[in-house]
Amino acid sequence: MNSANGYLSGFGNEFATEALPGVLPVGQNSPQKVAHGLYAEQISGTAFTAPRHSNRRSWLYRIRPAAMHHPFRQCEAGAGFHNRFDEVPPSPNQLRWDPWPIPFMPTDFVDGLITIAGNGSAATQSGVGIHVYTANTSMIGRFFYNADAEMLIVPQLGRLRVATELGVLDVAPLEIAVIPRGIRFRVELCDPQARGYVAENFGATLRLPELGAIGSNGLANARDFLTPVAAYEDIDGEFELIAKFHGNLWTATIDHSPLDVVGWHGNHAPYKYDLTRFNAIGSISFDHPDPSIFTVLTSPSDTVGTANLDFAIFPPRWLVAEHTFRPPWFHRNIASEFMGLIHGAYDAKAGGFVPGGASLHNCMSGHGPDAASFEKASAADTKKPDHIQDTMAFMFETRNVICPTRQALDSAQLQKDYSSCWDGLRKNFSAPATP
Repeated sequence: MNSANGYLSGFGNEFATEALPGVLPVGQNSPQKVAHGLYAEQISGTAFTAPRHSNRRSWLYRIRPAAMHHPFRQCEAGAGFHNRFDEVPPSPNQLRWDPWPIPFMPTDFVDGLITIAGNGSAATQSGVGIHVYTANTSMIGRFFYNADAEMLIVPQLGRLRVATELGVLDVAPLEIAVIPRGIRFRVELCDPQARGYVAENFGATLRLPELGAIGSNGLANARDFLTPVAAYEDIDGEFELIAKFHGNLWTATIDHSPLDVVGWHGNHAPYKYDLTRFNAIGSISFDHPDPSIFTVLTSPSDTVGTANLDFAIFPPRWLVAEHTFRPPWFHRNIASEFMGLIHGAYDAKAGGFVPGGASLHNCMSGHGPDAASFEKASAADTKKPDHIQDTMAFMFETRNVICPTRQALDSAQLQKDYSSCWDGLRKNFSAPATP
C-alpha cells in the first residue's frame, strides 16, 4: 500500500492524513472537484445528531466510491461465525474451554472465526458477540467489513497486519486492534499461524473509562492509542467483498481493491493499543480492589455505571496488601464475565486455564480461585510483596447474560470437569465449644 509510514497518536482525536500532498480539501469537506480526481465520501459510525463528544465520522477521499461493487448474496460458507445467541438456553454453570486448534486446511481470518457466545444484536444496537479466530493463511483477494458492530481483536498467537481503508495496523500478541463499524479491511498473517479473540460491540462505541477518584492519570493513557496514517491501493482485478450484515455473512464481487482511500480526516478510524503500557492501579494498604480498576475500554449502556461491554486486563503488577487474601476473591456478580488468557498463567488458577483458552461465568454464578490457588494465597507471607510477572489475562464483561452457542457447548474444547477445580476446598470451620 502507498503511504507515509507511521501512526497518529491519541484516542478519539480529529485526525487528518493524506498519502499524497494536497488531497485534503481546505475549509470544506465536499468540494465540487476533489484533487487528483478522487471522490469524497463520508462514513458515519454514529447518528448524524449524536452529541459532539460521542459523534464518530470521517471524510474519505478515494479512487472509487464504496458503492461500486456487484450485488451481495448470502454466503454459504462461514457458518461458524454468526450471532445466533438463542440456540441453547444459557445455564448458570461455570464453563471453561481449552484453546481451539490451528486448522489443517488453509484458513484465513474470516473463515477461521468461531462464535463462542454473546447477547443482544445489531438490530437492538446493544449487546456483544464473542468469538475466537484461528488462521494459517492471509486473506488473499478478499476483503471484509462488519455493518453490525465494531470489532475488538485480541491476538494471542501470531502477528497480524490489518490493512484497512484508512491505513495499516501491525498488531502482535499483547496488543489489541479496534476496527470501527463499516470499515473495510484485509488481515494478513506475519507468522505461519494465528489465534486470538474477537469481541463484536453492538452498542455505543468503545471509549476510555472515566477515572473518577483516580484523578487525571492512570489506566490506559490516551496518547498510547495509535491510528494509522493514510495508505491506499490502486489495484484492479477480481476480488471478493464479504459483509457481515444483520448477523449473516454476505459476499459480492468487486473489480478493484476497496482499500483505495488516498486521504481522510475525522475520528471514525481504526486504532491499536499496546497492553503493556497499561498503568495498573491497585491497593497499597489492604483488600483486593474491584476488577473495574483494570478497565482499558468501555462501551457504556443507558444505565450510568453499567456497561454494555467492558474490556479489562490483568497485567503484570505488584501485590502488596497486608493481612489480605491477594488474588481475586470468591464472588458472584450481577455482570457476566468471559475471560481469555493471552500469555503466561493467571494468578487465580493453578491449572487448566491456558493461553488461547477461555472461561465463562454468568450472572450470579459463583467463581473465584481454585483450591490450589486458595491454599497457596492463604499461606502466603503478606509482609512481603508479590510480583505477578509473565502474564496477561483479559475479560469481556457485560451487564447482560452471555449465551454460549451450540457449537461452543458441543466442542471438544469444552472442559467437562471444570467445576471440579473447587472440589478440593476444605471445610475449615470449627465452632467454639459451648460453655
